[in-house]
Amino acid sequence: MFNSIQYVREICKERGIPVSRLERDCGFANGYLNPQKLQKLPYERAAAIARYLGVNLNYLLTGAEESHGSDHAGRPAISDAELKFALWGDSEIMDEQDLADVRRYAAFVRERKKDLK
Repeated sequence: MFNSIQYVREICKERGIPVSRLERDCGFANGYLNPQKLQKLPYERAAAIARYLGVNLNYLLTGAEESHGSDHAGRPAISDAELKFALWGDSEIMDEQDLADVRRYAAFVRERKKDLK
């Protein structure tokens, strides 16, 4: 099973992009994406790499594409995998109930902000 570092390296290989160029263009140290040294990508760096490569962040983190449409403002919806990774990293401590609670809270905050306008 691949980890996110291996997915990045595989995408670079498929597209003919040297990993060193991606590291340099994203502002990372040379050799940062070495799978023997780094097992998990911090969320912010994973997001930067996903933007650079033009791939879905969920794909970069898990290797699977998920389509959840868009939210009410037309922004791409955050996939469950992206939300879990943003909150917990690669840990599996977030269960489905936790995820549902976070989504309800996000909806509450969004509605409250609309009411304040």
